[in-house]
Amino acid sequence: MVITTGDLRKGVVVAMDSTLYQVTDWEHIKVGRGSAQVRLKLRDLRAGHSLEKTFQAGSKFDDVRVERQVMQYLYADGDLHYFMNTETYEQEPLERDKVGEALNYLAENGSAEVLFAGDEVIGVELPASVPLRVTESDPGLKGDTATGATKLATLETGLTVQVPLFVGPGDLLKVDTRSGQYLERIEAAS
Repeated sequence: MVITTGDLRKGVVVAMDSTLYQVTDWEHIKVGRGSAQVRLKLRDLRAGHSLEKTFQAGSKFDDVRVERQVMQYLYADGDLHYFMNTETYEQEPLERDKVGEALNYLAENGSAEVLFAGDEVIGVELPASVPLRVTESDPGLKGDTATGATKLATLETGLTVQVPLFVGPGDLLKVDTRSGQYLERIEAAS
């Protein structure tokens, strides 16, 4: 199937020169008398690098059908990360570069969408926010709560985030997977 620049949005996967790219950002540009252009930020799904390209408005691309399967993250063994299909119980080992930044937000037994183009795994997508437990944080100082002060906390995946002073070790937090920011405390440590 062929799509044009007007059909492109974040997350769409296209094939160019037999390479699969995911659109990470796009911008429509109209300058003076010339024709409109579309500037795309693309991520090579096999190699992992990103690039920026500009195309004339109306350019055509080969659309890639991407299937999404919700899978459970099991564990890491060296450079391989194992995911399990919760319906068939089949395990899928993924290399670190296929999982990418999602590793910062994947705790054992957490779930994510694994993206397939045919039989090939092309990446992992997370929900907008995930629950993660605090493993380490400095104690907050009494009386500082009115200032909106924050401190660093280390989460179970090794990710460090800025949190309010009342958050402590053992607390379960909701973290935004797009920005890496603390959203709210779900459960206080008992």
